[in-house]
Amino acid sequence: MSKFIRVDMASKAVKIEECPEQYAGLAGRALTSIFVANEVKPTCHPLGKYNKLVFAPGFLTGTSAANSGRLSCGAKSPLTGGIKESNSGGTFAQKMSKMDIKAIVFEGIPEEDKFYVVKVTMDGVTIEEAPAAIIGMGNYEAIKVLQAQYGPKVGVGIVGPAGEMRLTAANISFADPQSNIRSAGRGGLGAVMGSKKIKAVVIDDTGAGAVAIANPEEFKAASKRFTNALTTHPVTGQGLPKYGTNILVNILNEAGGLPTKNFRSGRNEWANNIGGETMAATIEARKGKTTHGCHAGCIIRCSQQYNDKDEKYLTSGFEYETIWALGANACVDDLDAIAYADREFDDVGVDSIEVSVTVGVAMEAGIIPWGDAKAMLELIQEIRKGTPLGRIVGSGAGALGQMYGLTRVPVVKNQAIPAYDPRAVKGVGLTYATTPMGADHTAGYAVATNILKVGGFVDPLGKAGQVELSRNLQIATAAVDSTGMCLFIAFAILDIADGFNALVEMINARYNLALTGDDVVALGKTILKAERGFNQQAGFTNAHDRLPEFFEEKCAPHDVTWDFTDAEIDEVFNF
Repeated sequence: MSKFIRVDMASKAVKIEECPEQYAGLAGRALTSIFVANEVKPTCHPLGKYNKLVFAPGFLTGTSAANSGRLSCGAKSPLTGGIKESNSGGTFAQKMSKMDIKAIVFEGIPEEDKFYVVKVTMDGVTIEEAPAAIIGMGNYEAIKVLQAQYGPKVGVGIVGPAGEMRLTAANISFADPQSNIRSAGRGGLGAVMGSKKIKAVVIDDTGAGAVAIANPEEFKAASKRFTNALTTHPVTGQGLPKYGTNILVNILNEAGGLPTKNFRSGRNEWANNIGGETMAATIEARKGKTTHGCHAGCIIRCSQQYNDKDEKYLTSGFEYETIWALGANACVDDLDAIAYADREFDDVGVDSIEVSVTVGVAMEAGIIPWGDAKAMLELIQEIRKGTPLGRIVGSGAGALGQMYGLTRVPVVKNQAIPAYDPRAVKGVGLTYATTPMGADHTAGYAVATNILKVGGFVDPLGKAGQVELSRNLQIATAAVDSTGMCLFIAFAILDIADGFNALVEMINARYNLALTGDDVVALGKTILKAERGFNQQAGFTNAHDRLPEFFEEKCAPHDVTWDFTDAEIDEVFNF
């Protein structure tokens, strides 16, 4: 029986039932988004009693297929006010799948002012008062405490001090195989978990077997072809494993799409100081790891272990978006300073994209000087202290911009715009504008440069073909997010037809189905329609699908502007 678990934090009641029929054919983002659309009141307060938080592994999570270790978390976002699915690696999702848990839903808010640990085992679910020592404690140490208490191999999902304070940039962090941190970062879902007084969810799959496969031989054959597509594609087989996502710094700088000084320019002269090649050389010199998987079975291994100057572990999952935002966007060219900030983000439990962009807005406001690495770190540390300024910074770029009366605030639906200037990479600009998730490059990675081509090449500086590119990639992404696969598989499956076919065949073999590629596309459309439907009921209109006015300025070096009309933007979801 596929288990569907509901945890009511108000009454402390737990209900374990067979997966309801309406969710039986869903997984990952498909399940979280359709569940939220069905069961969460669109006009509810995101931190109130009517919001619900749901965890769901994907269709293939926990199988032997490469890169099948992702978890979808869904709720109404306290940052955007709309629907949210946030995706994470770590060990949690694979344990859920092995235990045949379709979803865990957290609802209600306890009256008492104390935090709890929800423990999930093969014997059931218990709700226990959280150890006093971990309240206010950073995530790194708190995970150690929980694994010492509940077992060294348990999966842990946790909120840091930011989640306890219910800051709208708070994330949910998950322990990876080395008990370091991966996060469901965007949208403030850590604040939702904190509002329900859940400090951590601990999952112990002792006694669980392997994920059931209906047709093992067919699955094995399709899995081999899928792996071949990943390992032979130049991005997933070579670029990402060697340099991680930070390979993009020099690529985007060359393309003129690397936002610099709060989106004033698309290129700067010192980008290589923070680029992937420099980072890889630094890691090697300090005996770190240039390649590392965020979950078991990852073969892309785009993560890494970044050590400090004393060759001690500092951070991992050190991503392009964070390095760009604190580097080029905030004019800090010190990789170590950015790495210390990244560690602080993970430890305090905030979205490293949202708060990194917020740092640039703080510099715009004159709170700290441009390029001041020391002041940047001190500002970020205010979040942990819970000072008034720290709470504003931990609530995101939109909040800080509003408090300081700024107009140059790079957000859509109040979520920070990441890593790609939409004037020079126009397709992703359409994704930022229109995705139901708020500005999010992973919602439809319509990035085209002379080196990087996703979903087909279009001129990144021109308008032609961009609407179709963003639309198609948003549909494809919604489907991929439902598989439990890392989104980076999209590079291979969109370019290598047999890789895509193998993915569909693995799902068919897993469940004894007969899905076609058209069915996968239809699923993506269904998800997006449900998400947009929720947002419309929450009060969103097409007028919210717009970029900030300052993008009408010319962006050097190409002197391009954001020049899509409202009617053209509205065509993205014309399907």
